[in-house]
Amino acid sequence: MPENSLTFDTSLAGMKKADWLAAVEELCAQDGTFEQLGRRHYAAFIEKSPTLLVSFETLQGIPALSSLAQPLGWEMMQEYDWSSLCIASNGDTWFRDEAVYAYFDRLIDDGFFDEFDQIIFYGAGPCGYAAAAYSVAAPEASVLAVQPQATLDPRVTEWDDRFVEMRRTDFTSRYGYAPDMLDGATAAFVVYDPRQQLDAMHAALFTRDNTRKLRLPHMGDAIQTDLLEMEQLGPLLDAIAKDSLDDVRFAKMMRARRLHPPYLRNLLAALDAQRRETLALALARNVTTRMHAPRFARRLTAAAASQTDKDD
Repeated sequence: MPENSLTFDTSLAGMKKADWLAAVEELCAQDGTFEQLGRRHYAAFIEKSPTLLVSFETLQGIPALSSLAQPLGWEMMQEYDWSSLCIASNGDTWFRDEAVYAYFDRLIDDGFFDEFDQIIFYGAGPCGYAAAAYSVAAPEASVLAVQPQATLDPRVTEWDDRFVEMRRTDFTSRYGYAPDMLDGATAAFVVYDPRQQLDAMHAALFTRDNTRKLRLPHMGDAIQTDLLEMEQLGPLLDAIAKDSLDDVRFAKMMRARRLHPPYLRNLLAALDAQRRETLALALARNVTTRMHAPRFARRLTAAAASQTDKDD
């Protein structure tokens, strides 16, 4: 492939890991830097404007979330003309690595974050933990964390049995307890479904004066994917960048759920589980009048057949 033949419109999908990393390095070489951090982490920086998005992502998640198999931070960079610092991990590591600590220490020492007027840290799940934890490196930054874990230290969160393999990992040293690392942030936003019990318990640990909880009942356990599919993640980050995100703005954005089948199916299942037949049928009628929804149509058909049997 000729040197500098890649552009940000080039799809990196289907590439082997080594080729993908080489392509990312080539793209970063034009207006930024790329480096490997230890064995499992990478930092890709591209400078475009005084607003910096620091995104935490995984090599496995990037192709699943992007049609071009490019970092999510790059999509935001293209759409909003932001600078991008993508910290990527090979697997779910929660970015607990001395090499990552040292990288952020170096950025602090070099005054890297002082060069930007505005900084937003973003991540989801383990990456949401990292976004909160490493935001301490850039005081007065904003943070958006989707379904973050506060820590996996079993002395604090022994009730979380999803990640038992991480219990021997150190979550108490540098950049450790994520909620405490938010103390210097201008504002932090934690997005979660309160009906997902373990996510809600972690969210409770993020209770801080500068942290707002953004609750999305019935959204489930893959909210980042839902936000992307509803085309609301970008606007959410943009509202944070413009300091315009409040409860009313968030509620207006989340009206997109009315056309999002996974949310509607979750809501119907919850109503059925609660045996709220009248509301379930009202939901089914509403959905079928607005969109093609076979499951909801079948629900109405079954209810009508049941009523006919009763009448007979």
